[in-house]
Amino acid sequence: MRFIANIVDSIVIAVVIGLLTTVIYGQFFLDDQLYNPLDFLSWLYFIIVPAVWMGYTLGKKAMDIRIARVDGEKVTIKTMLLRQVLANFIYLLTLGIGIIVSAFMVGIREDKRAMHDFIAGTYVTYESPYEYQSPEPKEELV
Repeated sequence: MRFIANIVDSIVIAVVIGLLTTVIYGQFFLDDQLYNPLDFLSWLYFIIVPAVWMGYTLGKKAMDIRIARVDGEKVTIKTMLLRQVLANFIYLLTLGIGIIVSAFMVGIREDKRAMHDFIAGTYVTYESPYEYQSPEPKEELV
């Protein structure tokens, strides 16, 4: 479900950035550049949208999953910065090995938490943010 949600999010981001690139530069993709200056919008999307939309992105909402914090608190910008920026930095430092390890963690672990979930203290759940949640902090399944 996470993978499909990421595909949906990637399509949405690609279309939005492509349309903005068309308006600004006159072409959907910048063929002569490795980096589109508007690519930072994807980072903002994955940081801001879950923080203001109870852990959902468009893709996660379509798959009926969301990001939640282990302690039961609301997902914040700080949480998402840790989850996205710090985790991606670690994945970059490990030359992509961290991504492979995370994929195995999601596939093998009972709690389905990846490295970026441990870094940010999050997990992905089917539970609605409006369902009753115990005031007790959730224990990590390790």
